[in-house]
Amino acid sequence: MTISLYLHASAGAYSQNSIPSPVAGKRCKYAGQSVRALPIRVITVGKKRSLGVQLVVDEYIGKLKYYCKVEDVQLRSNPKNTGDVKAQIKDEDMAVMNIISSDDWVVMLDENGLDIGSEQMAELMGDAGSTGASRISFCIGGPYGHGPKMRERANISIKLSSMVLNHQIALLVLVEQLYRSWTILKGQNYHH
Repeated sequence: MTISLYLHASAGAYSQNSIPSPVAGKRCKYAGQSVRALPIRVITVGKKRSLGVQLVVDEYIGKLKYYCKVEDVQLRSNPKNTGDVKAQIKDEDMAVMNIISSDDWVVMLDENGLDIGSEQMAELMGDAGSTGASRISFCIGGPYGHGPKMRERANISIKLSSMVLNHQIALLVLVEQLYRSWTILKGQNYHH
């Protein structure tokens, strides 16, 4: 069984790629091989982070920097302090779109995204390196989720859990999984 992913090509068309479904004991196809290390940008829309969350995020970003450049971008939720949810989503959508480059490979984290495992996340990272993109951007939406422009722009949508996670917990899970992905790609002993 495979999960089909549709990747935006630079011309705006879609090309099909597939990541194998998780199989018990199956290793990532890139494990121990050389892969192109795209810089990573993690974009989070939300309130100010707690100190504990920031400490853990900083710890994992420090670990990730041995493998690739990492940028942590925090965008304020509801930047115009509107009481209108649709206006809030639109404002957050524009704020995110303003910092995404046309050559970014965009991964939208969404509760309705593809359910992938750690090995598949590592393959996603390896596959992204061969797309011609200059950076991979992971986007965690605000309290009401992503806007229509992000949904249209995203190259892939994944979920970190079947449960809904607040943006701080989602961020912690994401940075740990990014680190785990790189240890899988490098054939290191972190992932069992």
